[in-house]
Amino acid sequence: MKNRLTLSIAIAMLLGVVVGYACHANISDATELKEVAGYFSIVTDIFLRLIKMVLAPLVFATLVSGLSGLDSGNDVGRIGLRSVGWFLCASLISLAIGLVMANLTDPGSSLHLTAGTGEVNTGLNTAGLNVRDVITHAFPTSVLDAMARNDILQILVFSVFFGLALSALKRDPKVAFVIQAVDGLVPVMLRLTDYVMRFAPLGVFGAIASVVTLRGLDVLFTYGKLLGSFYLALVILWIVLIAVGYAFLGRRIVTLLKAVREPAMIAFSTASSEAAFPRLTEKLEAFGVDKKVVGFTLPLGYAFNLDGSMVYQAFAAIFIAQAYGIDMPVSQQIVMLLILMLSSKGMASVPRGSVVVVAAIAPMFGLPAAGVALVLAIDQLLDMGRTMTNVIGNSIATAVIADWEEKRQAPSPRLARESA
Repeated sequence: MKNRLTLSIAIAMLLGVVVGYACHANISDATELKEVAGYFSIVTDIFLRLIKMVLAPLVFATLVSGLSGLDSGNDVGRIGLRSVGWFLCASLISLAIGLVMANLTDPGSSLHLTAGTGEVNTGLNTAGLNVRDVITHAFPTSVLDAMARNDILQILVFSVFFGLALSALKRDPKVAFVIQAVDGLVPVMLRLTDYVMRFAPLGVFGAIASVVTLRGLDVLFTYGKLLGSFYLALVILWIVLIAVGYAFLGRRIVTLLKAVREPAMIAFSTASSEAAFPRLTEKLEAFGVDKKVVGFTLPLGYAFNLDGSMVYQAFAAIFIAQAYGIDMPVSQQIVMLLILMLSSKGMASVPRGSVVVVAAIAPMFGLPAAGVALVLAIDQLLDMGRTMTNVIGNSIATAVIADWEEKRQAPSPRLARESA
């Protein structure tokens, strides 16, 4: 399915270029060009609506299901806290690298796009983006209202509380039915999301055809700059992750990278972290990571430690702002960084989950939703790099946490001498 979708998106992108250029070359009247471009954007708008349709139940089901399955125990709690602490730091670093590199390379500034009729005004309402309002707004007064408005932050907060409550009561036979229902909802929502993503080629065609109709082929050269800038940001993140890993593992980090080279390439070639998971588990255990740590930290990392996706989300959001000429001050970018970090949790295993997150937070910052489909046109190329980065990041995280556990359990030199 993934290969067919990739091919379909590539074909749709090429068709969008051909059809858009034909319209741009044969229609001289500016008003008529805008009208034709508006017709192309209809399919893009429908696709974006379908993405937003699955957002609320998808976030709720995936996050609650993961939290309700947590086991108790001191070891699990300790490993969990260390894992989450690592994941949060890695997410912040990844997002920061994405924001800094997007601002330095400025890949979208040459597009000069304008939001269509009915789109959010390009002027941002900074009054509603202060820290106090963002924090208080995150807590819902009604979960039904939050889901109706697709407010992802409020949905996340409710899902966390609901999942923890289920985890505390999961031994109650009456509660087991609720847990089973939520667990059963997850594959349904994933399948539904997969169905929605089958409309991606139409959304891509509409976005590309609409832009090329208005701007001609000059718009396409920006994609090369976007790809180069994004992969440069990933390389910088790899250097940072390897340097941090070296601080804990020493020269063993080189052995680790050689060990996970195969699953990393599987992830890159298929753009699927799940495809690399079985082989990655084997390689980490062969490297010497305790099975308990692999069994807990690696799945948790797949859900919450998406370093490459963090870079992508920050990059995509800033690219859209640049493409539409929206000025986003540093203070707003920092707020967006924190919201992206929260919003991305629970979106693992979702097809094009990073795109879904960007689409969800775009309206919060006045970013036109049509820009998401514009980025989606080359999302497969971006997805390959970010998926490989996710695998590398989770490998280093799992190995470091296992090293912490090993050092904790090992007796100190003094105790060893006394026992001898």
